[in-house]
Amino acid sequence: MTQPDFMAIAFEQAEKAAARGEVPVGAVIVGNGAVIAAGGNETRLRNDPTAHAEIVAIRSACEQLGQERLTGLDLYVTLEPCAMCAAAISFARMRRLYYGASDPKGGGVEHGGRFFTQPTCHHQPDIYSGLGETRSADLLRRFFAGKRDA
Repeated sequence: MTQPDFMAIAFEQAEKAAARGEVPVGAVIVGNGAVIAAGGNETRLRNDPTAHAEIVAIRSACEQLGQERLTGLDLYVTLEPCAMCAAAISFARMRRLYYGASDPKGGGVEHGGRFFTQPTCHHQPDIYSGLGETRSADLLRRFFAGKRDA
């Protein structure tokens, strides 16, 4: 049995977010080769500036598992997490972070404050970047071009 393409599932969530008028970012949380939770940006839907795809997925996984820590679980997300999301990933004690496009303007992993390298960071996941980078960048570019043209 082959393992699902978890980044493809994250992209499905990003596409759904775009269809709702949200910035197209999607995330999926995985454990033991299975999807635990998934989500896309919902900041406009919920009128909540913290409802980034990563936070939506983390909240869902914690609720489903009945625990505050997601130790041993992996997060796939289409865009480099911001500092807020990086902090949530750290506090959740996630094992690995896989992400698509880098975000020089708003990222908090390899850009900006580089949350995981700070002495105040209690847990750093293993980090793998560039998965689906071109697809993610294209999706974001098309979304924002459509906003400018509207």
